[in-house]
Amino acid sequence: MSSRPLIYFDARMIAHDPGRFHPESPARLEAIEAMLDTLTAAKIDRRQAGEAGREAIERVHTGAYIDSIDALRGKSAQLDPDTALSAGSVEAAYLAAGAAIEAVTALFAEEHRRAFALVRPPGHHAEAGRAMGFCVFNNIAIAAAHATAQLGCERVLIIDWDVHHGNGTQHSFEERADILVFNTHQHPFYPGTGSVNEVGKGHGAGFNINVPLLAGMGDGDYAAVYEQVLIPIAEHYKPELVLVSAGFDAHYSDPLASMALTTAGFAHLCTVACQIADRHANGRIALCLEGGYDTATLTGCVRACIDVLSDAYVSAIETAPSDATRSAIEHVRRLFADFWPIGEAH
Repeated sequence: MSSRPLIYFDARMIAHDPGRFHPESPARLEAIEAMLDTLTAAKIDRRQAGEAGREAIERVHTGAYIDSIDALRGKSAQLDPDTALSAGSVEAAYLAAGAAIEAVTALFAEEHRRAFALVRPPGHHAEAGRAMGFCVFNNIAIAAAHATAQLGCERVLIIDWDVHHGNGTQHSFEERADILVFNTHQHPFYPGTGSVNEVGKGHGAGFNINVPLLAGMGDGDYAAVYEQVLIPIAEHYKPELVLVSAGFDAHYSDPLASMALTTAGFAHLCTVACQIADRHANGRIALCLEGGYDTATLTGCVRACIDVLSDAYVSAIETAPSDATRSAIEHVRRLFADFWPIGEAH
C-alpha cells in the first residue's frame, strides 16, 4: 500500500465557468493546479478520473434530474439563482463525481490509505432532484453510496467542515444508519438547514449530527467540537471509511462567510479525521473539495491538508473554545445522549 496520498485532479473541470463574477470560479482550480505542479511524484500520486456512471449517480439523484442535466451538456443554463452552467459544466460535474468514486474505490483496493479529490463543481448542497448552492451532483454522497453498495462498506462517516451546512448530504442519508453525517457550520447562515435538532429519521435517528456555530468561531472552537463530540461518537460508531466534505470557506479570509479558522486549524481538523480513519477504518480517508473562495487561502489550505495526508504535518490547537461553543457542545452531547454513550463534556 502506497504511503503517498492519491490526488485526483483534472483540468477539464476548469472549463466549468458559472460567470465572470461568480465566486466559484475556474481560478480556484487553476491556483490549485499551479500548487500541485510544484509537488513531485515522491510526494503525491496524481491521477485523473473518468466520468461517473449513471447507476452510481442514481443512488443519490433522481432519474428525471439526471436527464435534465444530461440535456444541458455543451450548453449554458441557470439552474438556480446561485448555480449556472457553461458549455463545459456537465462534463465537469460528471468528472467530479467520478473522481470521488474512484478515490474511494482505490482505498478499498488497498492501493492507498488516503486520497483527495480536487473537484468542481462542489457537491454537498445538491439535492436528489435539484441543483443548489453552486452544486450539480452531490459528489461526496455519491461516493458514500458507492462504498456501501459496491465495496462492501458497512459504516461510512462523512465529516463536513465547510462553513455552509451540507443540506444535500444530510437529506440523502438522514434515514440510514450505515452512513453517519457530521456537520459543523456557521449558523444562522445559508442554506438555513442544519439545526442541532435535525438528528435523522427512522433507522437514521442519531446518525445525523449537526453542530451549528456562531459567526466568528475559530480554531479552538472547532478543535473542541471535534474532541468532545466527533471523536467520542466515532469511537462507538467505528467507521470503515471516513469521507470529508472539505470546504475551506470557514477560514477567516474567506469573502463569503464570517468564521475565523486558520490554515493550521484546517490542518488540525484533517489530522483528527486521519486519526479516526487510522484507528477504525484501516486508514481509509478521502477528502472531496467543496467551498473556499479566496484562491490564495484555498490553495494554502489544500496544501496543508495534502501535507497532513502525507504525514508531513501534524497540527495541534491549544486555543480554548468560546463560552458560546462550550454551550453548543453541551447541548449536542445532551441531545445525543440517548443515541451515543459519550459521557460528560469537559
